[in-house]
Amino acid sequence: MADSNRPKYISFDIYGTLINFDIDPTTRRLLDGRISEEQWPTFKKQFRGYRFDEVCGDYKPYEAILQDSFDRVCKRWGIGPTEGAGAAFADAVRGWVAHEDVPAPLKLMGDNYKLVALSNADDSFLDISIPKLGADFHAVYTAEQAQAYKPRYQAFEYMLDTLNAKPEDFLHISSHTRYDIHPMHDMGFRNLWVLDRGYDPIGPGYDLTTAKSLDEINKHLGL
Repeated sequence: MADSNRPKYISFDIYGTLINFDIDPTTRRLLDGRISEEQWPTFKKQFRGYRFDEVCGDYKPYEAILQDSFDRVCKRWGIGPTEGAGAAFADAVRGWVAHEDVPAPLKLMGDNYKLVALSNADDSFLDISIPKLGADFHAVYTAEQAQAYKPRYQAFEYMLDTLNAKPEDFLHISSHTRYDIHPMHDMGFRNLWVLDRGYDPIGPGYDLTTAKSLDEINKHLGL
């Protein structure tokens, strides 16, 4: 890649994009006997929606986001609150591992570019998850540090301000269009890549590029 087009930073969403977001087993365990198998796909979709809605408000710890979003969707289904659900989900998150297709190409990126994490969790989660990725990160930013979760602009502004950077300094990679790509596009980021893992619909109008693997992006970067 020509130096004039070379990004100063390659930034990432972490959970879902690099770390396998494997929330279903814990959700099923907490719901055991309370909904039918036929109801599971609808519950799963609605739980995801409530997690998104929760992060659009004022900052609170990630465990509280998980607890409150689960209690809200359960209330919609006529299910009472589940004490300790947030802690159970938080323990699960800390146990998640990198997608198998991540460590090798991510290390290659890290050997050639400054990697930046911008994650919707607290510092204590990233302290555990980042070392599982097998690459060196120039900076790791969290919702706890920014006191805001993506898609709120405050999360992205924190990254920009802390690095004293501009949107054009970044190539950003995420598997989530609603959390990352859409708000970043509206803020002026243009080098936006969706690592398509099937989480969100990928529609037109956001100047994004879609890839199925980090290897594809490395090829674009000339690595």
